[in-house]
Amino acid sequence: MKRFPLSFQLKAEDFLPASDAEKQELVVMRESVGFWKDSLRRLVRNKVAMVSLVVIVIIMFFSFIVPSFYPYSYEQQQKGAENMRPMTYSQEEQARIDAGEKVFPHFLGTDKLGRDYAVRIMVGSRISLTVGLIAAAIILFIGALYGSIAAFFGGWVDIIMMRIVDIIYTIPDVLLIVLISFAIRRPLEQLSEQPAFHWIHTVGPNLVSIFIVFALLYWVGMARIVRSQVLVLRESEYVTAARALGAGNGRIVRKHLLTNCIGTLIVTTTLQIPSSIFTESYLSFLGLGVAAPLPSLGSLASSAINGMNTYPYLLVAPAVLISLIILSFNLFGDGLRDAFDPKMKK
Repeated sequence: MKRFPLSFQLKAEDFLPASDAEKQELVVMRESVGFWKDSLRRLVRNKVAMVSLVVIVIIMFFSFIVPSFYPYSYEQQQKGAENMRPMTYSQEEQARIDAGEKVFPHFLGTDKLGRDYAVRIMVGSRISLTVGLIAAAIILFIGALYGSIAAFFGGWVDIIMMRIVDIIYTIPDVLLIVLISFAIRRPLEQLSEQPAFHWIHTVGPNLVSIFIVFALLYWVGMARIVRSQVLVLRESEYVTAARALGAGNGRIVRKHLLTNCIGTLIVTTTLQIPSSIFTESYLSFLGLGVAAPLPSLGSLASSAINGMNTYPYLLVAPAVLISLIILSFNLFGDGLRDAFDPKMKK
């Protein structure tokens, strides 16, 4: 019997059990993955972050590995090879080439003292990257510990510790670096005479003072971020369960609270690296960085600025590399932030 199209009458076949094929069509399952695996997948799908990571790896390769095999050292001076343009040779080198000898080219020319500029750029980027990585580690350790303790105990402990953070925010970092450099110069020079601390004489007291300032000042931002995270996590059920099982305060902070902040810590630390590199670069530009002849990107730019009209490539190379390093770390940090953010999960 034919039924009217607009009729509300039900048919018996509408109540038949669904077939296996129809059930399978309604099954929408997502693969069960952990937090780290899921974050890594989102990070890999971020093309900008992956390109930035490749650039960072390439820069680190040329900064830490290539100088060991490069035929010139960063402090080697060649007489008669001062201020040469890229891919040019001195008269002595040209004579050796004419005699049939192979001479490694100066890809970026030489500076005013006849030192190969390419290897100085690579060693300078090594110094800047090392400062950024070590400073970020110092900031992570102090800031995470300080912020987690303030948030976990709360009350007057939190009030006092956060007021100290507010006071530290008002201290000018450049002035403090200058004061510390003059204050610790003599003790560091005496300490560097011992074989175990000879590296202080190599890098110079100014660079040591930069690390001290990072340890004294730059951790406050990390402390505030960790404090805000721990204030939320300390009220969680697993923290209450840990207390009920007899776990001490130190174990709760270390094993439960900081562990659950690891995503935020990684992202904040990654974004702190370019900030530390930039700080070291402009301090070296002002003459408060590494000791000569050890180069950094900031000191190379400072040395080249006087001859900007005559030898512009000496300034372009470190400036472009500083920009590339900072941009790559910032873009990679943004990719990490998107990957670790649960709200980005689709």
